[in-house]
Amino acid sequence: MFRSTCIVLISLLSSFFPLGRAMLNLTFPTPHPNPEEVVQELHRRVNASMSRRQMLQISEKVESSCFTGNPVDDCWKCDPDWANNRQRLADCAIGFGQYAMGGKNGEYYIVTDSSDDDAVTPKPGTLRYAVIQPQPLWIVFPGNMHIKLSQELIFNSYKTLDGRGANVHITGGGCITLQYISNVIIHNIHIHHCVQSGEANVRSSPTHFGWRTESDGDGISIFGSKDIWIDHCSLSHCKDGLIDAVMGSTGITISNNYFSHHNEVMLLGHSDDYSPDTGMQVTIAFNHFGEKLVQRMPRCRRGYIHVVNNDYTKWEMYAIGGSGSPTINSQGNRYSAPSNPNAKEVTKRVDTGEGQWKGWNWRSEGDIMVNGAFFVASGAGVEVKYEKAFSVEPKSADLIVQLTWHAGVLGVGGRDNNLGMWSRGPGDETGFGAGSSKQPMPSSTSALIALSCFLFLYSSSITFML
Repeated sequence: MFRSTCIVLISLLSSFFPLGRAMLNLTFPTPHPNPEEVVQELHRRVNASMSRRQMLQISEKVESSCFTGNPVDDCWKCDPDWANNRQRLADCAIGFGQYAMGGKNGEYYIVTDSSDDDAVTPKPGTLRYAVIQPQPLWIVFPGNMHIKLSQELIFNSYKTLDGRGANVHITGGGCITLQYISNVIIHNIHIHHCVQSGEANVRSSPTHFGWRTESDGDGISIFGSKDIWIDHCSLSHCKDGLIDAVMGSTGITISNNYFSHHNEVMLLGHSDDYSPDTGMQVTIAFNHFGEKLVQRMPRCRRGYIHVVNNDYTKWEMYAIGGSGSPTINSQGNRYSAPSNPNAKEVTKRVDTGEGQWKGWNWRSEGDIMVNGAFFVASGAGVEVKYEKAFSVEPKSADLIVQLTWHAGVLGVGGRDNNLGMWSRGPGDETGFGAGSSKQPMPSSTSALIALSCFLFLYSSSITFML
């Protein structure tokens, strides 16, 4: 009886209260049951955007069009008033991270203070104050801003970081940490020169702060989290990875970003032996891997990784690597090898003999190899040819320039720069925009009951599995 009551109560809390929803994130994220279905849906959307663009180009009635062929950009940029309809972006994600809601339906929060002086008691108006709040928030910037972090910026669930229309740079200690949370969108932000931090207390919610050991210095660290979308960001010059996703994270899309000047670009998976990462599912689409990159674009352990319509303009060691038998589905990318004759191979099986990796499912479909680049495929995907309708075929890499033309942070000062209503300044001293509705919060009693229920259900599930 108690178990049934708990399920009903947690369901109600998750429907009405952000804190209730956050409690559901304490279990391991669940992967999509059919990853190939997600892959095919992405191709449908790309091909539909391309078809619309081609039809409008030959139409005598349409002199110009906002359509680029990139389904993410076409989704929101075709609205002439997008700057005042920003939450439309939450409906535009593709791939495994398409369910990331971010701060959709939450209030707007305007970052009015670029300082980050106190990681335990952040000031209202700062970015740190916004990201630790329990309710959904759509975070915007009224102008150009450089936020130099003192410690890791630890997010709570249901947040959108929306830098469109401004030139926003995040640098400094630890940078962005997404740990045991869900539903985060990070859009149009420069993230660079991130260094190690820690050995200090850092707040993660209005009611909790704790001691953080030394961080790795990642640009974005995704740890045990799900439903994450990183789009149109520019990342470079970090101490460790630019984006790392580990410890059972899944439901991630990394799209339209520009990566440059870095050694170990992207790590997906904690270790070869960490079984929860078997459920990791990541889409890497429409990114430009630019100058001065060495390796790990990405480096995969376990999981299903879809690498589609990216532009790789040289690497120093390899582009895509892995161990622990990940599935790597490479479609419609352009791989441009460096001049080094010993670094022409796109792929690298890390510390694994051919006797082990020849069964791993690494396949290449529609990729273009430039300057001697070559992809070593393996597993069932080498021989099996699937009959697919045109609408789900991967788009040819011949169109890669068009699909990745606006990769990275959108131009400030040009046609993409539009602050909309946020140029008016803050709604009040807290940083919350005027006219936004406050989200109801659960009482402390309800929260304690829900937590007790969660612990009961969790212990029951452990007992059942044993």
